[in-house]
Amino acid sequence: MEAEKYKLCLYVAGKTQKSNNAIENLKKYCENELKDQYTIEIIDLLEHPHLAEGEQIVAVPTLIKKLPAPMRVLVGDLSDKTKVLVGLNLITDK
Repeated sequence: MEAEKYKLCLYVAGKTQKSNNAIENLKKYCENELKDQYTIEIIDLLEHPHLAEGEQIVAVPTLIKKLPAPMRVLVGDLSDKTKVLVGLNLITDK
């Protein structure tokens, strides 16, 4: 049985240090935990501000796990690996 693919959308605002940290952290966790079972879409809200309203983005960086269900939302630079992995349902919070 093929593993479920993860569809992740990361919303950032410009090329800030916080945005760069979130991108680097997310890519690192995905490569270590999901191998080839994920896609990441990075959306810069400075370039596409209209996309913030549709997803109700109120802070950046914001990560939305669209697939597999249930949808999850994480806010911040994703520096806390355990919180990110729990948020993506890759590990359980013990």
